[in-house]
Amino acid sequence: TCTQQDMHTEMRDFTVTVRKKEVVVAAQFPNQEHWLPLSNLDMCLLPPMDFSFYFCYTKPTCGDNWTFVSKVEVLKKALAKALVPYYALAGEIVPNSMGEPEIVCNNRGVDFIEGFADIELQNLNLYRVDETIGCKLVPKKKNGMLTVQATGFKCGGLMVACTFGHQMMDGYSAGMFLISWAEIAQSKPLSSPPTFCRSLLNPRIPGSFDSSIENLSIPFTTFHPTKEPNLGANNFVSRAYIIKANVINQLQSLASTNECKRTKVECFSALLWKIIAKRGTADKNISKLGILVDGRTRIGRGDEEKTKILASYCGNLWSAPYGSKTVDDLIDKPLSWVANEVHGIVESAMTSEHFLGFLDWAAAHRSVPSLSKIYAYGNREGPALVVSSLLRLPLSKVQFG
Repeated sequence: TCTQQDMHTEMRDFTVTVRKKEVVVAAQFPNQEHWLPLSNLDMCLLPPMDFSFYFCYTKPTCGDNWTFVSKVEVLKKALAKALVPYYALAGEIVPNSMGEPEIVCNNRGVDFIEGFADIELQNLNLYRVDETIGCKLVPKKKNGMLTVQATGFKCGGLMVACTFGHQMMDGYSAGMFLISWAEIAQSKPLSSPPTFCRSLLNPRIPGSFDSSIENLSIPFTTFHPTKEPNLGANNFVSRAYIIKANVINQLQSLASTNECKRTKVECFSALLWKIIAKRGTADKNISKLGILVDGRTRIGRGDEEKTKILASYCGNLWSAPYGSKTVDDLIDKPLSWVANEVHGIVESAMTSEHFLGFLDWAAAHRSVPSLSKIYAYGNREGPALVVSSLLRLPLSKVQFG
């Protein structure tokens, strides 16, 4: 019989053997390479960083024909076809003649890694991803815009992990690509062909933005390395949660009132904010919460054609509004009060004017990279957290057949 500590060690101490590395290029590509500029939002909002998605699949029940090799072949062939409409993902970021980063669409291709883990899929600790998945099963992107790792398990299961360059796309864009890749693998038509048209995010002339936009981000130039030695270091803790439907429905009932029903994301964020506040230290009396808000359905509000095109836009198009509350209020007030405060944070970025002003701000600050202010000081002022959700993306469709 294993103790809980023994099982935890076993889940963490497994080996992944890399069996093959190759580069998958687009199945079709024009003879001449071309350049794709980054948008103003791409340029000013993010330092170079990456983010990842991973998907776990149990052993297929349709016979023994699906070996690891055959499954990987399906993935690679579909990936080559998916890189035709998503051609920018097969390129790389290099400085242009002005010294600014730009995507050269040259079909450099996507690094594809094949590996095998000497553990069963069910024994993976999906909660502590830093100790299990992040260090062994999710690839580090060294070149290009995207790196993929397919890992087989002792049980016949499979994990597909992708690491994207955040400088050219956000989580919504990555989700679009993953859904398209899976559709191609199943010989289905693309439900949403992508667009890389950066002119969709052109600023207004003359531009206009208010102080609420200015207060969301902080230029890197305002930091002093001697005072902020950890700036740029990976000091964040990332967690993913699975919540059963009956639990989230119960939470929604607790966090809503007869007058106002709050969304699932708002209710979960409210509960998490209360928990984080309780775990804070005695000398920190303020806590911050940020919510990532997608701008695709907001910018073109009232213009159906533009809204339809923006729904398939590949690039960074998000805002990170945040709010601050005292730890005492977050602990003592009822969940419905905290949910109302979360709703106010979200509502502040739900308008077309917010994102149009954000685009104008980005154009004015294009040459000065900035960081979302809630990330800037870690927990120095008190516990801080940011919640993101991809509920609008049907990621359950990422099935490769």
